[in-house]
Amino acid sequence: MALAMKLGLAPAHFWLPEVLQGSTTTTALVISTWQKLAPLTLLYMTANNLPPALLLTLGALSTFVGGWGGLNQTQLRKIMAFSSVAHLGWIMTISFLLTNIMTLNLIIYIIMTTTMFSTLILSNLKTIKDTTTLSNTSPTHTALMALALLSLGGLPPLSGFIPKWLILEELTNQNLTPIAFLMVMAALLSLFFYLRLMYTTTMTLAPNTTTSTHKWRFTQQKSTTLTSLTAPLTLLLLPTTQMLT
Repeated sequence: MALAMKLGLAPAHFWLPEVLQGSTTTTALVISTWQKLAPLTLLYMTANNLPPALLLTLGALSTFVGGWGGLNQTQLRKIMAFSSVAHLGWIMTISFLLTNIMTLNLIIYIIMTTTMFSTLILSNLKTIKDTTTLSNTSPTHTALMALALLSLGGLPPLSGFIPKWLILEELTNQNLTPIAFLMVMAALLSLFFYLRLMYTTTMTLAPNTTTSTHKWRFTQQKSTTLTSLTAPLTLLLLPTTQMLT
């Protein structure tokens, strides 16, 4: 349970959305990615000695809580916090079965989350309402954010489909089909708020006025290096699945 609290797994996840909402977007990125490495390394080394039933319970519960909790949120950082809870649930579910798939899942999760947060940083987005004007001011960021959301949702042919595919396949091979079914149902909850956010970003047009299409002041140009490195990996890893596994 100490590891569960450190990772932000349900039912010890309550601190994560509030901390991410109260911090800057850059700090939220670090908490959602870099901070997970140490506890997940410990989990990697001890997974074979932990009760499988406990890991499956924490994993399934986290995917449901992450999907359910994100449905009613309007703050983007809180949405990403519940997204983190849900994705870590998938990692916990596979941790005692195949550690190589667990590692692959973690890497892809970090890549997708980094892409999403870096887009939020570049576009200075805080709430769902802010995304309605993104298509006017930055069409490139709009397209990238939409694809990153679809990848987070696990839709093929994007990279986010790889871990879900491999985990569900392994659960089925281990005669854990009921758990696999529950994970799929929980993934639909997360997919709903990803699609809702994508809809407001790409298909909702703000009033086409001067103030919405042109910023009233110029802001300092932000580096796009991180986004440029992670965006292709977020979108294009599916054809390399056989090499990755």
